[in-house]
Amino acid sequence: MIDLSCDYNVGCAPELLAALCAANETQHATYGSDAFSARAKEKIRAAVANPDADVWLLVGGTQTNATVLAAILRPWEGVISAASGHIAVHESGAVEASGHKVLALEADRFGRLSPETLRAYLRGFYADETYPHMVRPGALYVSHPTELGGLYTAAALRELRALCDEYGLRLFLDGARLAYALASPETDVTLPLLGELCDVFYIGGTKCGALCGEAVVFREKQPCFFPAHKQRGALLAKGFLLGLQFDALFTDGLYLRLGRQGVACALRLREGLRSLGVSFSPESGSNQQFPVLTAEQLNRLRDKVGFEVWERRADGSAVVRLCASWRTMEAEIDAVLDALR
Repeated sequence: MIDLSCDYNVGCAPELLAALCAANETQHATYGSDAFSARAKEKIRAAVANPDADVWLLVGGTQTNATVLAAILRPWEGVISAASGHIAVHESGAVEASGHKVLALEADRFGRLSPETLRAYLRGFYADETYPHMVRPGALYVSHPTELGGLYTAAALRELRALCDEYGLRLFLDGARLAYALASPETDVTLPLLGELCDVFYIGGTKCGALCGEAVVFREKQPCFFPAHKQRGALLAKGFLLGLQFDALFTDGLYLRLGRQGVACALRLREGLRSLGVSFSPESGSNQQFPVLTAEQLNRLRDKVGFEVWERRADGSAVVRLCASWRTMEAEIDAVLDALR
């Protein structure tokens, strides 16, 4: 079976596996103080064009979101998110368990928060004379790509940054699938731009070619983040396992090459589905595709292709999610399309 249900159902890119095997029999410094981690952090600073960036290596996305937000928010502050955002829906209340409310706003059909929506919310919040008694917005959380495959533009992120500056918010970008967003021909967002605009963002490894790992990038030094992520169980004793993976990912452009493979296959799938008359809800320029399949088409894929049902409809059709990844092959995409013909 071809499994396109998600983008984290295989191990890691061969280059990372080779690095892991080569380092396996050697002793390394612990808790991220190893040479691999130091080298990876320097490469990431160069990639984001910020020599002062503070880089930390954590294990997984939910852990990263909860740890970062707990560290940057004051006890009386919450985080603004799209209502469809990962922290608002699919993290079992991890952020709220840390004592910080998720302030969910309606987003567009691609899961993106617009500057207009954010501005209206913030103006309304501070126009309420009772706001001192309310959870105060302290950070803005966005994802690139979003949970629905939506991609921000550089102009939109700049507008969101300006609003964050006006209202004293920290801008935090979830990059769990960042390799695929950066590789998409349908966005002009780059790593240096994120390094410039975001107070903190992370470079996803788990869904982008690593066994596990997310690289958190703060724009400025964070002297208290070490105890913050130690306290939340996010400090890996064998930190070199994360360091050597990101060292490999940021050697010779591997991270972007892996992203391009996933996006190229996803867009091949999108074009093929279009040619079959399939519609999308929504249409995505990233590695996730959300076609609307009829009951008959669903039956054709069953037992041949792994997919995730996103929304079932009364007529028997369904919106499904099909994910390409760094190891998806064009032949697999063609086989999926053949199954639907």
